[in-house]
Amino acid sequence: MSKPFRFKEFTIQQDRTAMKVGTDGVLLGAWTSIESNPFSILDIGAGTGLIALQLAQRSHAEVIDAIEIDDDAYEQAVDNFENSPWGDRLFCYHAGLDEFVAEIEDKYDLIVSNPPFYTENYKTDNTQRDTARFTDALPFEELLAGVAHLLEPTGTFHTIIPHKAYEHFVNLAKANNLFPYKTCHVKGNPEAEVKRSLISFSFEEKANSIEELVIETARHQYTDAYISLTKAFYLKL
Repeated sequence: MSKPFRFKEFTIQQDRTAMKVGTDGVLLGAWTSIESNPFSILDIGAGTGLIALQLAQRSHAEVIDAIEIDDDAYEQAVDNFENSPWGDRLFCYHAGLDEFVAEIEDKYDLIVSNPPFYTENYKTDNTQRDTARFTDALPFEELLAGVAHLLEPTGTFHTIIPHKAYEHFVNLAKANNLFPYKTCHVKGNPEAEVKRSLISFSFEEKANSIEELVIETARHQYTDAYISLTKAFYLKL
């Protein structure tokens, strides 16, 4: 039984879903810029609902929608939304991105996604976890085409991907007229290789400002930058 993950202002129940709370999601929910004061937000592939809840805590957006294809994760996200202080602003659709794109005419000011990204050729015995983790559940091409369709002309899209997929992902985004304007390369510690890249995109082509974030200097010795980014959420920071 997976214990609930308690944050400062909300709790994530995660006993029914294969994808547990992880650093990637927390980083994306904390790093995504809301300086444009979005009215409407969409989280593609909600999982437990973590990122949508972080954005509900951080923003005044009146519409925060999420989509999740997995039955158990969908039910868990709905429960986590309803049990949060922002239940009236949060809504989860039980759908795949392709169905959602076909049916929804609304556009969103801000879209966020922590996409599934194990592209290795093997599968494990846990089908549910595989669906959550393998890119064939939501290929980057499909994600970016969906984002381009659902995003307001002045809107922004924010995601976290494996650093090794960075160039490929940016090129796919450009093919959808989405251009990176802010990037943060994430390392576990100062000596480690860059493992993840956080990227912000818009339809406007402008300079891409690039920064680096180191999470810890030693085990559980978190850097000031990481603490300042995530302290609004983690109980112990």
